[in-house]
Amino acid sequence: MSGFAAASPAPRPSGPGRDRAGSDAKVLNIGQVLDRLRADFADITLSKIRYLEAEGLVEPARTSANYRKYSADDVARLRYVLHAQRERFLPLRVIKEELASLDRGDTPVHRPGPRAVPPHPAPTGLDAILGVERVRMSRRELLADVGLDEDELVELERHGLVAPIAGGGYYDSDALLVARTVALLAGHGVQARHLRAARTVADREAGLIEAATAPLRGQRGGDNAGRQAETADELAALLVRLHAALLRSRLAAGRSS
Repeated sequence: MSGFAAASPAPRPSGPGRDRAGSDAKVLNIGQVLDRLRADFADITLSKIRYLEAEGLVEPARTSANYRKYSADDVARLRYVLHAQRERFLPLRVIKEELASLDRGDTPVHRPGPRAVPPHPAPTGLDAILGVERVRMSRRELLADVGLDEDELVELERHGLVAPIAGGGYYDSDALLVARTVALLAGHGVQARHLRAARTVADREAGLIEAATAPLRGQRGGDNAGRQAETADELAALLVRLHAALLRSRLAAGRSS
């Protein structure tokens, strides 16, 4: 593997070839690597780091007891992968090709990726409330990112909480956000089967929004679809705020009773 400058969130190659035994005096264990990466990638997990290793994107050295030892180059390589996923929306296959070019000492062609989103104004509506990441990931990538196993994801799908994009077999931003949130709830003993009511409420509110925006379909103009989507997003954001306020009010009433 070639060396990488370890300082920036988007590392640049520092030259082909690397003597693993002598170029990096300090090595880190996987927990220390996780701590370093979290400063720039808040959602990184141990499972994701292990997954990237399993996919051949990073190859840490091993101790005689088979513990991983990460060099500064390894950490920078992970930063390169995570940055390419988040900022350029590249699939791992393409990132791996870029890394191979860097390892050979070549300059890879900088590809923005098919999902790159151009600069835009500050998010509004649901995007502002949820902090949405625009992603498109495979099933394996979703499992690694969230730290779920296959059976847990199947359970989420069985209860209608997560589903792949129709016809594509990939998962989008909403699926990722739901999976992450359910994983956090599981840490408090809340299981997927307990959340069926939340899915039912979402279905009902979606029907309410569709009914409210239906008149826009019949209006004349060249941007009816855009206006309908914008109105639907605004209504959804208002319903999320209403739900949060009602929930907080209900909890406060329960504590005071």
